[in-house]
Amino acid sequence: METYQLWNVNFLNQILDTMAEGLFTLDDQGIITSWNKSMEKISGYSEQEAIGNTCSLIECSRCFGKECPANIHKCGVLKHGKTEAKECFIKHKNGHDVAVIKNARLARDENEHILGIVETITDLTELKKIKKTAEEAQKKLKKTYRLGSIIGKSAVMQNVFDAIRAVANSRATVLIQGESGTGKELVAKAIHYNGAGSSNPLIIVNCSALSETLLESELFGHVKGAFTGAHKDRKGRFEEADGGTIFLDEIGELTPYMQIKLLRVLQEREIERVGDSKQKKIDIRIIAATHKNLYELTQQGKFREDLFYRLKVFPINVPPLKKRREDIPILVNHFIKKGNKRENKSIEKVDTQGMKRLMEHSWPGNIRELENAIEHAFVICNSNHIELKDLPVEIRENHGIQLSGPGITRPVVNSVQTSSYNLDKAAKLTKTELLKLLKDCNWNKAEVGRRIQKSRTSVWKYMKKWGIPLQKS
Repeated sequence: METYQLWNVNFLNQILDTMAEGLFTLDDQGIITSWNKSMEKISGYSEQEAIGNTCSLIECSRCFGKECPANIHKCGVLKHGKTEAKECFIKHKNGHDVAVIKNARLARDENEHILGIVETITDLTELKKIKKTAEEAQKKLKKTYRLGSIIGKSAVMQNVFDAIRAVANSRATVLIQGESGTGKELVAKAIHYNGAGSSNPLIIVNCSALSETLLESELFGHVKGAFTGAHKDRKGRFEEADGGTIFLDEIGELTPYMQIKLLRVLQEREIERVGDSKQKKIDIRIIAATHKNLYELTQQGKFREDLFYRLKVFPINVPPLKKRREDIPILVNHFIKKGNKRENKSIEKVDTQGMKRLMEHSWPGNIRELENAIEHAFVICNSNHIELKDLPVEIRENHGIQLSGPGITRPVVNSVQTSSYNLDKAAKLTKTELLKLLKDCNWNKAEVGRRIQKSRTSVWKYMKKWGIPLQKS
């Protein structure tokens, strides 16, 4: 019997010493009575050094500096019979902190007399390393796949990122070229906000949204009495951007007169308010953008060649979505996260069939069309994942008609889709129909453009032509 008990004790000690967790026991006076091999490894203290001491030896961050654990009778484990397992630090013999999870239980005999306390220590060092590695990988991933609000891991987008970083701290004029909906404004913002002057103003002006007279006043400002309605002096957008950046979107829409005015700003870095004869020096960086081919416009005599070369000091070409299809999954995930936050939903992903169709679609509206497609799906989707049936009909059916230019298709809108506008009617769009569309889309010009299969710029032109205000009144 004694031999069996001795074997049992030895076996139990072996079990304790093979545990990955640190384990030690204390008597009812708070003195350490046992200390397994894992505790030696975690704390640096040998069994001989630990036994006979209190657990203040390891200076646990949960209780060190208080009377507990030096005074076992003030330890919470005696009062409650256990302590809640929590993440904390213990002090290694060498002086460094070790991240652990510490847990304690009170042991009693059949007569409820205290036998002692059993404490376990789980070493989190390796887990912390793994977590840190994962966090660093995530940061690296974000740094690689994201710049400002631009997302992309494709080689063509990495080239765009490199160009943005290269020019961000320069005052050189930048010309951003790309199809409608590719994110040219996001590129302009990334250039500004990644540069040393990011705290200075960024002024955005859409050159196609205003008539020549209004655009001149908007950009250059005017003095009192310069024209009917000019009741006081007004600072222009160039002056507002002084010290910072001005972004001129749709630069290809400028009239010949405004092209001359802009050329002078680029050459002299000075402006003259409408109705004034005084020149004012300004310190600005100009970023221009267009979806048109400015070189072809210069060949046709529609755009000044000298202005073109002044603008394209540092050109950046933003690729269409069909040239960067590998970015579609991460863009979709980004738009789903935005949608969940906006709609208070918990959609996780697009299912396999739906993603396959998204990858196959020609995307004539580029990223703007993709974002609208996900927004459309959020309205219909009632589960935790978007299915093919939740996507707009032109993407589900994936049909297209040939437009001018090789390899370019634009989806045909099915007549049964109530959320899209008929293409035949779009060719003879009226002011009344446009106003109804604007109302239906809550004055979202991009959504109107998607429904009539035209660019946002075309919608602006219609609004300007019919005197429709740009914002809902």
